[in-house]
Amino acid sequence: MSKTSRLGLLGDRDFGRLFAATALGQLGDRIIFLALPLVAVVALNADEFQVGLLAAMTTAGSLLVGLPAGAWVDRMRKRSVMISTDLVRALALVTIPVAWWAGLLTIWWLCTVALLHGVLTVFFDVAYVSYLPHLVGRSNLVEGNSKLSAIRSVTSISGPTVAGPLIGLVGAPATLLVSSAGMAMSGLLAITIRRREPKPEPSVNPRLWQEIKDGLGFVLTHPTLRSIMLGDAIFNLFLVMYQTMLLIFLEREMGLQPFAIGLVLSGMGCGALLGALTATTISKWIGQGPVIWLAALFTCPLTALMPMARPGWSLYAAAIGLAALSLGGVVRVVSQSSFQQALTPDGLLGRMSATTRFVSWGGIPVGGLLGGASGSVFGPTTTLWIGAGGMTLSFLPNFLSPLRTMRRLPRGKAPEFAR
Repeated sequence: MSKTSRLGLLGDRDFGRLFAATALGQLGDRIIFLALPLVAVVALNADEFQVGLLAAMTTAGSLLVGLPAGAWVDRMRKRSVMISTDLVRALALVTIPVAWWAGLLTIWWLCTVALLHGVLTVFFDVAYVSYLPHLVGRSNLVEGNSKLSAIRSVTSISGPTVAGPLIGLVGAPATLLVSSAGMAMSGLLAITIRRREPKPEPSVNPRLWQEIKDGLGFVLTHPTLRSIMLGDAIFNLFLVMYQTMLLIFLEREMGLQPFAIGLVLSGMGCGALLGALTATTISKWIGQGPVIWLAALFTCPLTALMPMARPGWSLYAAAIGLAALSLGGVVRVVSQSSFQQALTPDGLLGRMSATTRFVSWGGIPVGGLLGGASGSVFGPTTTLWIGAGGMTLSFLPNFLSPLRTMRRLPRGKAPEFAR
């Protein structure tokens, strides 16, 4: 067996560079996941509602630009969108440590940067998902998604592990400089990818609303795509409620320092890495469709171990529950992303991604606000219970859809979309 065949897609020069760019960008993103709320909690002494508001601002971009982003991205080369959004996000993050050192940083400054970063992330993610079929071909989607999920999982481990000691050493605001550098290097590396998709042909009568309507109509009338979207929407809403209070629970209820919090979150990354490495095998064994709902049904209930935890061995068990959630989440996402890409015509990839993101992620800002409000009224522990129960219910839309028995991805080119 040749080295190239052993490496698979990693032997392809351009995919290898996308893989490396993903590693750098995701490392920066994972550091943000820990550092940004800790800037609010530790550096600014924010209360529960302000932390929930920050979580909402981080993901509000999906509601603000989610649908038009798909139509706009379908008019442009996806690689160019990825490069520009990476570089602008890097610049936005630099303003946080600068404002902190100047004594100007407030929770409102933090929320503004989080909102801008989130809007740009919408455009990046829509372009990223749409670019992969052009880069690797539809026959290689499962392998491509698995390998990219694997590197994202590695950064889920290394990001918090790096962020925890850095926050303890230099403070949360300064740690965001590492996030900015990671995203900047990701954008610069993506510039070196030579393979570009053909420039989209301009519409004869380009009308933004009609293009948005086409994307909505395609996803909402397709039973498989619709069920994936609804399952994600339920999962994400309650996941963010859970995550919004998780850091407060660990820092204030369990008394953990940033380094220990980073270790707990790194455990989630270990689960995600194991999921990425085994996603293809598990999907072949169980079936590409059934694995989507079974992963949620068997791993989401384990998140209830966290609100039951006390300092000591039960906290380690709760961390294993979070790792299992990440394992199941990656297995599910690899399979459902491959379904979404395989079932969508090239000209609608951006709008499919944007539509599913708008609905699936649209509830995330609501989840952040609900998590903050619930934490203020009922406390972090009760909010974790609510989040665990809601995430478990996310298996239902996919269980009640054709995915229940669809064991394989559809083969061949996706059908053309007729207006």
